[in-house]
Amino acid sequence: MINPESRIAVVTGSARGIGRAIAERLIADGSEVILLDLADHVDQTAEEIKAVGALQIDVRDVESLQAGIHSVAREQGRLDILVNCAGTCGRESFETLSPQIWHRDLDTNLTATAFACQAAVFPHMREQGWGRLVNVVSVSGKVGGIGPVDRDGTGGRSGAAYASAKAGAINLTRWIARQVGPWGITCNAVAPGPIASPMAAGADYGVESLPIPRFGKPTEVAGAVSYLLTPDADYTTGTCLHVDGGSVLT
Repeated sequence: MINPESRIAVVTGSARGIGRAIAERLIADGSEVILLDLADHVDQTAEEIKAVGALQIDVRDVESLQAGIHSVAREQGRLDILVNCAGTCGRESFETLSPQIWHRDLDTNLTATAFACQAAVFPHMREQGWGRLVNVVSVSGKVGGIGPVDRDGTGGRSGAAYASAKAGAINLTRWIARQVGPWGITCNAVAPGPIASPMAAGADYGVESLPIPRFGKPTEVAGAVSYLLTPDADYTTGTCLHVDGGSVLT
C-alpha cells in the first residue's frame, strides 16, 4: 500500500552501484521508489531494498522508457521525483572509438536523460505543480575525463563518447531548469568523480593524486541527491553538485 504522504520516485540504472545506493537513500528518506533498469536482477534488487516496484527497461529504447514512466505516474496517481542514473562508459582511445560505442554512450547517458525528463514533466509534474529532476552526470563532462592516460590513449580516463554525453547532460540540466522552474519543478545534476562502483572496476583513476585521496562511496553520491530533494534545496535549480574528492581541481 502506497503511503499517500510519501513522494513517488523513479530511479533509472538502479539495480546496482550508485543507482541502487540512491534508491536505498530515497527509501530511507521516506519516498516510495520504483526501480528502472535493464538488468535481469532488477526485481530481486527491488525486493532486497524494499522498493515498491521495478521495471526492466533499456533506457536507449525511448518509447519503452517513456511508457514505463507514464505507467508509474498512472498507477501511483502522480510522479514526484525522477533520478536519471543509468549509464555506460566506454574507455576506448580516440583512435579506436567506433560509431557503436559513440551511439551507445550518447543514447544511454544523454538521449535517455532528455526523454525521461520529458515524460516525467509532461504532463505529470507540470499538472501537479511540483517535481524534482536529478541527473547523475560526471566530472568527466567538466574536465574531459579523469584519471591517467596511457600512451595509446586508454586507461582510467573515460572515453570521448562518455565525456561528451555527460557534458551534454550538464547543459541539458541547465536548459530544462530554465523551462520548468515556473511550474514548481527543479532540475539539478550531481557529478560523481571516481566512485567505488561496478562501473569503475579495473580502471586506474589515479585517486592518490586527489585532494581527498581515495575513491568515493556510492552512499556519498546518494547523499548529494537526497539533499537536492529536500526543502532546503527548493531555491536551487540548474546547478551541478560535484561529489568528486576534488577531481575538478587537479
